Amino acid sequence: MLPDAMKNIFPAAGKRANSPFPLVNLISNLIFFVFGLTFGIIICFHYKSFSFNLQVTNGQFSIFTTQSSAPQQPPPRVALSSPAPPTTTNHVELQKPPRLMHGMSDEELLWRASMAPKIEEFPFERVPKIAFMFLTRGEVVMAPLWEKFFKGNQGLYSIYVHSDPSFNGSEKEGSVFRGRRIASKEVQWGNVNMVEAERRLLANALLDISNQYFVLLSESCIPLYNFSTIYSYLMNSTHTFVESYDLPGPVGRGRYNHRMGPTIALGQWRKGSQWFQMDRNLALEVIADKTYFPVFQKYCNGPCYADEHYLPTFVTMKFGGRNANRTLTWVDWARGGPHPSKFIRTDVNPGFLEKMRSGSSCEYNGNKTNVCFLFARKFTYNALDRLLRFAPSVMHFNK
Repeated sequence: MLPDAMKNIFPAAGKRANSPFPLVNLISNLIFFVFGLTFGIIICFHYKSFSFNLQVTNGQFSIFTTQSSAPQQPPPRVALSSPAPPTTTNHVELQKPPRLMHGMSDEELLWRASMAPKIEEFPFERVPKIAFMFLTRGEVVMAPLWEKFFKGNQGLYSIYVHSDPSFNGSEKEGSVFRGRRIASKEVQWGNVNMVEAERRLLANALLDISNQYFVLLSESCIPLYNFSTIYSYLMNSTHTFVESYDLPGPVGRGRYNHRMGPTIALGQWRKGSQWFQMDRNLALEVIADKTYFPVFQKYCNGPCYADEHYLPTFVTMKFGGRNANRTLTWVDWARGGPHPSKFIRTDVNPGFLEKMRSGSSCEYNGNKTNVCFLFARKFTYNALDRLLRFAPSVMHFNK
């Protein structure tokens, strides 16, 4: 037996079949069927070009469609900090020296400069350079002599100048010192901020991947040899040159502050010249030091003279085996006092220059040599004219 609802359907169909216009009804139904079939086919093909995606958001399901004919894009993601998209760098960009006035704080500068590649081989041709770093109050007073020294050696050196922030002078057009000043801070003699300035110079120089050796100089320093000799001496050295020695008495161990212990013990305390020459590996260690330098910042002020003790102590404690324990910068302490002798115009002559160049004996890469100093200080501005007259021939500039 059929249900009543089904019984009611068939009579209705029968009535339509027995209607007075059977042909008209048949045609109407056929048209309706064709239209429905066509519409269904169109809908099917339309949705075949879409893909359905099921996404769960906050515990709820949602379905959305994307057209397969267009490139599929992932749903947008919200991040707390959106880093800049990665860019493809080429060899030129990797080797391009960074801008000196970069606007970074000291903390960010030291952090960026401390980065070092783990793969020693460079994926491009790299010419090692020497970074000449000048710690000055104002201009580099010996600049005309240095211009002659650097001439013809472009691409083998970099220059960085840390002057007092109040200095607003400018270098002449075409000078190798033009535009080479870094963002600086005030420095007081004997204060730990002098070491901070040295680390600031090192960090800026380390940003250039081509800088391999680093030399700290003052505005009163001069070179004692031509560029090729100094370049070869530094690049071929198996040692770094940070003067370091143990000195009993008030100006040596007497400056040690016992509150530096146990990080730094009295027996580890060393003294030496602040004018150093070091390779890239040691420079990275110096600017990345978060153990020993903070102790100096806290406890080495006033008569402690951090610039004479931080590097000698740090290098001896951590890297003594690689250090020559001597500086390559000649000075004269014969007259006594807290500062070395200054040299004026009448002091400068060929014999005096030769004495600084070869009047000593030392060890270089395990062999005896009389080339012990590559630089000298302290020369006054009024000595410059005689230096320009004698130095190029004595020091064999442009050779």
